[in-house]
Amino acid sequence: MILFKMRRFFIFFLFVFSGLVSAQELNCVVQVLTSQIQGDKRIYETMQKAIFEFVNNTRWTRDVYKNDERIECSILINVTERSSDDFKATIQIQSRRPVYKASYNSVLFNYIDQEFQFRYVEYQPLEFNETTHISNLTSVLAFYANIIIGLDYDSFSLNGGTPYFQKANAIVNNAQNDQAAKGWKSFESQRNRYWMVNNWLDPVYAPIREFNYKYHRLGLDAMAQSKDQGKAVIVENMTLLQKAYQARPASFTLQLFFNAKGDELVNIFSGAFPDEKTKVVNILNQVDPANSNKYQKILTAN
Repeated sequence: MILFKMRRFFIFFLFVFSGLVSAQELNCVVQVLTSQIQGDKRIYETMQKAIFEFVNNTRWTRDVYKNDERIECSILINVTERSSDDFKATIQIQSRRPVYKASYNSVLFNYIDQEFQFRYVEYQPLEFNETTHISNLTSVLAFYANIIIGLDYDSFSLNGGTPYFQKANAIVNNAQNDQAAKGWKSFESQRNRYWMVNNWLDPVYAPIREFNYKYHRLGLDAMAQSKDQGKAVIVENMTLLQKAYQARPASFTLQLFFNAKGDELVNIFSGAFPDEKTKVVNILNQVDPANSNKYQKILTAN
């Protein structure tokens, strides 16, 4: 591919007939933990395998992927309650993307969803339909698969992830009539699946998506040629985060961004020029005040 072997650079959509795709989009590690559950644990091994196959073998896009272009991600499900075939759990999702000419992978998404209730019948196939809410288990998995892909595409092309955020939004809409499942409805919380994707599609949060692209493509990837130039681009565009913060202070979308990027920003700018350090810390303290102590490490680093 152009410049480096990465997935669908600049969203070159290559449509092919079914059967010609060499690999699916996600390379996802799946773990199901059950430390709080007593009794036979065999069903959870079957569950883990079924979820692994569903996430990794489903074709989520129409793009062509090679095996080494698949999006690295992980899903950690911690089951806390079981009643027959009904389960209550938390689900942690993380995704990463490669940095150009580096062995380093940058975290794009890192989130723990506390509202995960689902029904699982051992050996029953996991079914998903884009137009119908069949199962809360597969709807949640498909929702986060599209979020992962959307954020990944956004990091390579400005607003490139929009089609996948729209797919995630459709999953949210399909789930509105499921009275037993939480996390899908606007009135339940300001920080759930509904608001996650609603915000990413809201023009008010467009500056965060623009920064996501410039941070990765024009900042991190450019560091292969010049670390100083890459850092300068990131600093220059941090005004986009200020713009988003001024429009909606303490927003869920900013929290999601810093869940993924807070530690990375500290690592990047701990070795920056003094004036850059001061500017970066001032901005970060403004837009992410909850982590101001973390960002002070930038100023004290040698």
